[in-house]
Amino acid sequence: MEVEDGAELCFPQFPNTSCRKPSSPWPQTLLIYIVCYSISLTTVTLNLLIIISISHFRQLHTPTNILLLSLAVSDFLVGLVVMPVEVLKKTSCWFLGDFVCFLYNYLTCISTGSSIGDMVLISVDRYVAICDPLHYNTRITVNRVRFSVFLCWLYSASYSLFFLRDDLTQLGRYNSCYRECLLVIDYFTGIMDLVLTFIVPVTVIVALYLRVFAVAVSQARAMRTHITAVTLQLSVTPKAKKSELKAARTLGVLVVVFLMCFCPYYCVSLVGDSWVNASFASYVLFVFFCNSSLNPVIYAFLYPWFRKAVKLIVTLQILQPGSCETNML
Repeated sequence: MEVEDGAELCFPQFPNTSCRKPSSPWPQTLLIYIVCYSISLTTVTLNLLIIISISHFRQLHTPTNILLLSLAVSDFLVGLVVMPVEVLKKTSCWFLGDFVCFLYNYLTCISTGSSIGDMVLISVDRYVAICDPLHYNTRITVNRVRFSVFLCWLYSASYSLFFLRDDLTQLGRYNSCYRECLLVIDYFTGIMDLVLTFIVPVTVIVALYLRVFAVAVSQARAMRTHITAVTLQLSVTPKAKKSELKAARTLGVLVVVFLMCFCPYYCVSLVGDSWVNASFASYVLFVFFCNSSLNPVIYAFLYPWFRKAVKLIVTLQILQPGSCETNML
């Protein structure tokens, strides 16, 4: 009986403090490995294609695409590190130590925070492009967007460090058993995180896109009714380009998918673990991470330049001299 009990422990040499092994049957665990690691590999591959495409082809170095590049980097980190390690945590014992656990939680917070920040910046970019197209080229420049992305990542890294300050000062302080990897926050920090990383950003995103779509709908109606040249000359508000309206719709789909994936996670966090089934919480977390896989799929269906770039990358034509000057639009 002692041998059987010891076999259920992650560290049998510490019978009084060791964590127990997950009790899922092997076929179920194998299925989880296959599904989750397949999604992880897909996420890494697709986002890497986005990163290479925008970085290599100079014609794609636009303010909007730089924001998409930043979003792809955060999604790439989720697929490369966060997803595999999360599967490892759920299906096996944690053998990597408290410091690696802290690094994992830190990287998870950074990638999540930067994704949310990128979505806010994308909403601002579309707002200016649609609602104030006359000043878009002067207000939204490549250098300003790059600086904004830098500030976004810097803020995410600094905020995540503050968020995990207790774990940093005393590694593994909240572990209930030996070699456990947990992310535990106090009530005040949890409320602050809910406000700063969910309520405020989502409010800004929704408010900006409601305005964007209101203007886009009015301009689309104006185009369909064939407004005369005199009316266009007397119009006070300049009209956005048709390409900008299409980009707004495309990025609108991106934002809607983002909200659909992030909202359940934060709703569960708001309700609390005591009111939520463990399996349902794991499912919500899975949906939360799957947003990183869905973003490049949206690009593939809605961005012609991405499909063209993938073809050039897969066929190794980007290795040819001068390929960075290829016409992608």
